[in-house]
Amino acid sequence: MGALPVYRWRLAPDGYATRRQLRAQGLRPGGQPVAAQLERPRRRRGPLVAYLYRVDLALPVRPMTAARRAALTKANAARRTCPECRRDAGYVIPAALGTCVPCAYPGPPGPEGSTR
Repeated sequence: MGALPVYRWRLAPDGYATRRQLRAQGLRPGGQPVAAQLERPRRRRGPLVAYLYRVDLALPVRPMTAARRAALTKANAARRTCPECRRDAGYVIPAALGTCVPCAYPGPPGPEGSTR
């Protein structure tokens, strides 16, 4: 088994595409192995690498079914529900906090009837 071919930025031959490029064409890699690498030069931390897949072996994107849509809706709702107060926060709860912002940073109780 040999090493992957490596191409410089913007010099990859036709017939190869990244995951994003495949998705824009309505395709997915479909289980095929990485066919090549694309390197973009960077000044400090070494090259940036993107994986390329063969377009002729790519498969069409699976259609969204009602069951998949329901599962995604349920998963996104769970990401927005605070585990402490059980309310929909209206945004995705930050993983660093683990709870909604009001639960993570409760303010001191203010005097009754005061306006700031």
